[in-house]
Amino acid sequence: MNGGTRRVVAVVMLCHFIAAFAALGMPPFFALILDRSLHNDVPWLAGAFYVVPTLLAAVSAPWWGRLADRFGKKLLLVRAQLGLAASFLLAGFATSTAGFLAALVLQGVLGGTFAASNAYLATVAGGTTLTRGLTAMQWSARAALVAAPACLGIWMGTDSPILIYRWLALLPLVAAALIVWLPAGRSGPGAAERPLPAQPAAASPAATPRRIYALQFAFVFATVVTFPYFIPDLLQRLPGLTAATAGLLFGLPHMVYLVAAPLLSRRLGLAPALGLPAAAFGVLAVSLLAQAAPLGLPALIGWRLVMGLAMTAGFIGLHALVASVVQPGNAGHTFGWFESSSKWGAVAAGLAAGAAAGAVGLHTPYLLGAALLATASGYLLVAVRLRTRAL
Repeated sequence: MNGGTRRVVAVVMLCHFIAAFAALGMPPFFALILDRSLHNDVPWLAGAFYVVPTLLAAVSAPWWGRLADRFGKKLLLVRAQLGLAASFLLAGFATSTAGFLAALVLQGVLGGTFAASNAYLATVAGGTTLTRGLTAMQWSARAALVAAPACLGIWMGTDSPILIYRWLALLPLVAAALIVWLPAGRSGPGAAERPLPAQPAAASPAATPRRIYALQFAFVFATVVTFPYFIPDLLQRLPGLTAATAGLLFGLPHMVYLVAAPLLSRRLGLAPALGLPAAAFGVLAVSLLAQAAPLGLPALIGWRLVMGLAMTAGFIGLHALVASVVQPGNAGHTFGWFESSSKWGAVAAGLAAGAAAGAVGLHTPYLLGAALLATASGYLLVAVRLRTRAL
């Protein structure tokens, strides 16, 4: 990665972080916002509102991706940041539950900064350089997921926490201003056929876009399905544990990603292959199965660390596969669909977790995630063997 490309990736990564800071940091406080600011204490609303932006992003991402291919990735990335700013501003001035819901709908429809950022990166980088760029983008998302709730929690003591959205609207505006100064990148008619310089062309992709779509859906489902009930399950199994410690254990795999991703991306995922995601999915499945069993605190910490390493390797492997099928001309469409698969995976995970936990027990989401990952890993191992024979 040369100096110019490295600077572009750094700016895009920073812009996504500051936009995601609000988008990922505020949802954990929806119950507080509904109660204190909107005087609504209906218990299920916070969970339902949590899903709204994700669901609408899953529907709208492919459409925005097609527009990015037609009108330019940089322009649509600026649009995504401005869309977030508008939705945050509407949320900050909402005086009713319906008004807040409208803001979340707008966020889901007009946001999509992650897919737009990745599509833009594909116009300035390719091959292993793009793989590392996508890993860096996932780093910014994980960093926001870890840092935002802790930082925003400091200001949640205010009488009307929804007002914080007014200040948070400034963050995507700053990001949009920074993106305006970036180079336009390569896009437009014929760009898909012109490979970026200094990037060797692969003989044939290791996986088709549809296969990558399915793998990403399974991966996101398995990692997200444990989110809603991890802390309640932990507090039930380890009664002496504090909520703060449970929250730290929840974030531990994401912290591992922040530390391990820059190191592992130099050694893993440099070429698209099915073996890496197969191994990562298998180890992640084992770690989920282990966490479903009764564990003491030291063993649980160990398996959360293993989960973080497997999750990191899984992302790097998927990024390499994605980079192998993306060209500048089709980047918007491709990343729009891949972002859609992630969002649908998250929505399905939330619904499945609620149904399974209510019907069987709080440990059941681990088993769902492990079963899907084990199936995906077995499929990949068979595909690796068949591909090896064909070569």
